Amino acid sequence: MNQLLTAQGLGGVVFLTVSTAVVIGALIAVNSKRLIRAVTGLCLCLIGVAGLYYFLNSPFLALMEILIYVGAVGVSIAFAIMLADPHPEKKGNRATGLGSLFGFICGALLTWGLIKTGLSTHWQGAAAKINSGSMLELGKSLLTTYGMVFELISVVLLIAIIGSLALGKKGRSNHPGKISR
Repeated sequence: MNQLLTAQGLGGVVFLTVSTAVVIGALIAVNSKRLIRAVTGLCLCLIGVAGLYYFLNSPFLALMEILIYVGAVGVSIAFAIMLADPHPEKKGNRATGLGSLFGFICGALLTWGLIKTGLSTHWQGAAAKINSGSMLELGKSLLTTYGMVFELISVVLLIAIIGSLALGKKGRSNHPGKISR
């Protein structure tokens, strides 16, 4: 109990709390039957990811995560949901028992592999020099080391915006491209 009151103990509690928010938000996003609840779960998950960025001494990335993903993408998806037809004629088919079993087995194997890798890997301690998280250092690393990742994130954002516009273009009528008034 005394170790819990130290800086490292409290850091562990904060990390577990934020990680739990990420997992719970992801589960809500994946398992919700209502789209607006799924978007809320996604936003909770992304806020948890921003908390992890802040925990890793990168407050600028945490703020950008909240502004871009929670703000822009979350609002774009909510906008598309509001413009989509509330009573679609076609209902999606539910997964069969065999498909659900296959998905569960794949998820369990992936989880087992990640746990095994995490436990067998020798993790190094924190470096003596901690990155200050300044925008100058972030800009240098985004344009040199992480240039490809930065571009892939841009493509994901573009796809999210195009998808929400495509859903919103149909409007609330059953005729594609024609917006009902």
